[in-house]
Amino acid sequence: MINLKVNGVSRQFDGEPEMPLLWFLRDELQLTGTKYGCGEGLCGACTVHLNGVAVRSCQTPMQAVAGKSVVTIEGLSAKADHPVQQAWRQANVPQCGYCQSGQIMQAAALLKQKPRPTDADIDSAMKGNICRCGTYQRIREAIKAAATKPVANKPAAPKTATGKTTAEVKK
Repeated sequence: MINLKVNGVSRQFDGEPEMPLLWFLRDELQLTGTKYGCGEGLCGACTVHLNGVAVRSCQTPMQAVAGKSVVTIEGLSAKADHPVQQAWRQANVPQCGYCQSGQIMQAAALLKQKPRPTDADIDSAMKGNICRCGTYQRIREAIKAAATKPVANKPAAPKTATGKTTAEVKK
């Protein structure tokens, strides 16, 4: 049995320990904001935070997340108001949108590590995230804008397996 936290909620997994975290998130927890892109960890569409560090969930086996905390795009903020999410909308970053959750999660991890990143820092952190629409200039613009904003938002309320927040269950 593998115990972990996903978006603040304690979870258990008793399947194959080699199964990628991506499939647990999408198929078992129905957290479909994390996308399957390449399955090789090369495109970044499946990026989530594992104990605060950006990782590729398609290449992270369940056995590697035992006792750890995972945050997905659904758990980044309660109202999609994380500074990166706000800046993404203001800069009109998304086109097709497929890569955006991975891009946002990678950018949020960068800003947590380096609150005032240089262009070189942004290029280095984001180089493993592919945007087929080519919105890289807007991505950089949004990251720079987000770096000027305080992270005053609250994390998303933890949700149960039924999709209700823990506060809703207590009512």
